[in-house]
This record gives sequence, structure tokens and C-alpha cells, in this order.
Amino acid sequence: MAIKPGMGRKSSSKNPPILSHEFVIQNHADIVSCVAMIFVVGLMLQATSSIASIFISLHHNVTGVEPHAEKPRGEPFFYESGIKDYCAIFFYTLICIIMHAILQEYLLDKISKKLHLSKFKLSLFNESGQLSVFYAMSFLWGLDVIIRERYFAKLSLLWDDFPNHPMGFLHKLYFIVQLSYYLHMLPELYFQKIKKEDQQPKIIHAVCGFSIIALSYFLGFQRIALVVLTLHYCSELIANIFKLIDVFDKEEKYIKLRFFNNVIFVLTRFAIVVIAVLTLYYGIGSTDHATRGLIALAGVTVLQGYLIFSFITEHLKTKRERAKEAKQAALAKKAKSSKTEKTKRKKESDLPEADQPPSPTQQGKQKVK
Repeated sequence: MAIKPGMGRKSSSKNPPILSHEFVIQNHADIVSCVAMIFVVGLMLQATSSIASIFISLHHNVTGVEPHAEKPRGEPFFYESGIKDYCAIFFYTLICIIMHAILQEYLLDKISKKLHLSKFKLSLFNESGQLSVFYAMSFLWGLDVIIRERYFAKLSLLWDDFPNHPMGFLHKLYFIVQLSYYLHMLPELYFQKIKKEDQQPKIIHAVCGFSIIALSYFLGFQRIALVVLTLHYCSELIANIFKLIDVFDKEEKYIKLRFFNNVIFVLTRFAIVVIAVLTLYYGIGSTDHATRGLIALAGVTVLQGYLIFSFITEHLKTKRERAKEAKQAALAKKAKSSKTEKTKRKKESDLPEADQPPSPTQQGKQKVK
């Protein structure tokens, strides 16, 4: 598939020097695509297929653990985490960069050109648009794996055989893609020319997301992590949809619907804490790995508490800003009304005395007469 030059960035009439910063930014999707194609072509050649497969295929198969054991026909493969997963994460990070550019070029840019958004709203639209697609995909993917593995039907599956949780193909690929997506956020700061003052929250989001998922994946918490991430992405998807609504809703017709977003956020945090307590305290806590489970439970609780605290702080900040804007609008309206009244009086005072309207005192004297 051919990719337009400068995908994800506005095209320029001037051709920047090769290997310059502007050249790399304008053509980063093409460059990354060429790097990814090297691994794909290497997979097709017998001499390099073993090396290329480390980056493309999923490894650490535990379906047949005995030597020369064969997988029964029709039975799925099962995997565990391992050191070779980092190679797969690198390759799928390249794929995430390419998909990010395709989504930006062929969908978001085309929509934003028709909307004529301000610079602030354009940045909000692009960020929420990208995240909404990722959260929607992750939520549906995670929900599909949960239904397939019947985690909700039998909750004890979340801690049975901990920490040796074999994963199906889609389960393992889910975590590889999750780690790759958060990792790809860091080079995107450069490709999208994000200002330095706006980089810190995005870097924190990317590093924290990658670290938390990596710890849960490599320490054997894949099952509960899948359930928690699916619930979290459901809440984040709704939150970003409301951000997109704010971009389109110039007259604030749907402002009352934000209450629905707030309720979903709080219920999601509560559900995550409940599932974490059941799994990590009552489930894993009753095994020989109780210490690891309690540490994980403390981490989940602190994280959910921080998210709720940030949510409340942001909500109060937004409420104060809106009250301030309403007050300023009222003062501006009052000042405009006062200015209009003064202008009217000045015009009346400039009229000849005979044409001026009678004052209240004069009107009273006329009535007496």
C-alpha cells in the first residue's frame, strides 16, 4: 500500500534537505514502513527467516513442553511471557507508528479541514480522535478475550495456577500491542512537533502506561490485568467521546450529558478495586504468593485513588474556570450596556435645547401645570 509523503503532517511546498529534521518529520511514516518491510522480507528468505521471526512471530510457546511433543490437531497454542517479547514489541511499535499516521492522514485531517477548528480545538480533536480509536479497539479486543476465556463466568480463573498463566494467541498479542502503543507515543512527540511545555503530561502518560502493563505482564498478572484494562478503556473511551463532543458542540447543547461520563468514571474505579480485592487479596492472597498479591493490590488501590483525585481536581478546576468565564461575560455585558447608555445620553446632550427630551423634573412641572 502506497503511503502519501508527509503522512500525519501538513505538506510543504518546499522540499527539505534529505535526512534533515523536517524531512524525517514529513516522511516518517514512509521511513518506518521501509524499516518494517525489511523484517517482512527477511521472513520470506530462508537465510534470514529465523532472525526476522523473532520480531514478527509470538514466542515462548508452552503448548507442548515435553521434548518432541506435538500439539493435538485443533487445539489452540498457549504462550507465556519471556525475553523475546521485547523484539516483538519493537516491531509492533513500528506498526503502531504507521497506523497512527494512516489514521491521521486519511481520517482526522480530512474531518478537521472541514470544521475549521481553532489551534487548541484542533490539537484536542487529533489527540482524542487517536485515543478514541485505540480505546475502542482495546476495549472490544479485551472483551472478546474475556468472553472466550470465560473469566466473568468463573471468577476463580483470574487467580488459578498463579503465576503460571498460559495465554492464548489473542491474549498474548493483546499485551504486545498494548506495550507497543504506549511505547510509540514517545517518538510521536517528535513526529507531531509537540511543544516542550506540552510534552510532560504525554511523556508521563506513555511511561506510566508502558511500565504498569509491562509489570503486570511479566510478573504473571496477565488475566486480572486484561480485565482491569478492559474496564479502564471503556471509561476512557466514553471520556474521549465527550471531549470530541465538546469540539463539535459550540453551543454547549450536550453539556448536561457530562454527568453520565462522571458516573461511568466513578463506577469503573469502584469495579476495578472490587475485582482487585477479590483476585489479589482473597484469591492470590491465600496462596504462597500472598506477598506479591498484596503489593499488586496496594499498587492498584493507589493508582485508582490517584485517578479519582485527579478527576475531582480537574472537575473543580473546570467548574471554577466556567464560573470565572460566566462572571467576566456578565461584567462585559454590563459594561457594554453602561457604555451604550452613556453614548445615548451624549447624543441627546448634543441636540439643540428645543429638540432635547424633557428631564424628569421638567416632566413633573408640566404635569403640575
